Amino acid sequence: MSLIFLILQFVLAVVITIAVLLQKSSSIGLGAYSGSNESLFGAKGPAGFLAKFTFVVGVLFILNTLALGYFYNKDLKRSIVDSVDSKSLVIPKSNDVPAAPSAPQNPAK
Repeated sequence: MSLIFLILQFVLAVVITIAVLLQKSSSIGLGAYSGSNESLFGAKGPAGFLAKFTFVVGVLFILNTLALGYFYNKDLKRSIVDSVDSKSLVIPKSNDVPAAPSAPQNPAK
C-alpha cells in the first residue's frame, strides 16, 4: 500500500513543480509559454486557475505525505528490539554481581 502512495508522491511533486514554474512572476519564468491559453481560463488568464490548481495539488501533496507516513509505519510493525537475539545478551547471575565498594576509612590522627 505504501508503494502506491510513494509513486503518487513522486507524481504530485513533479506536478506541483510544473504548476509553480508556470505561474507568472516578476521575471515571468516558464509562465511565458502559457500565454496562448488565456481565453480558456477566463478574463484573468491562467493566473487564477494556476493559483487554485497549485493550492489543490499542494493540499493533496500534504495529505499524501501524511498517508504515506502512516502506512509506512503501519507496514513496519517490527521494532529494532525484536531483531535482537536474546541468547546473545549477557545477563549476570546473582552470584557474579560484584559487591559494592565500601566507604574509604579515614586514618586516625
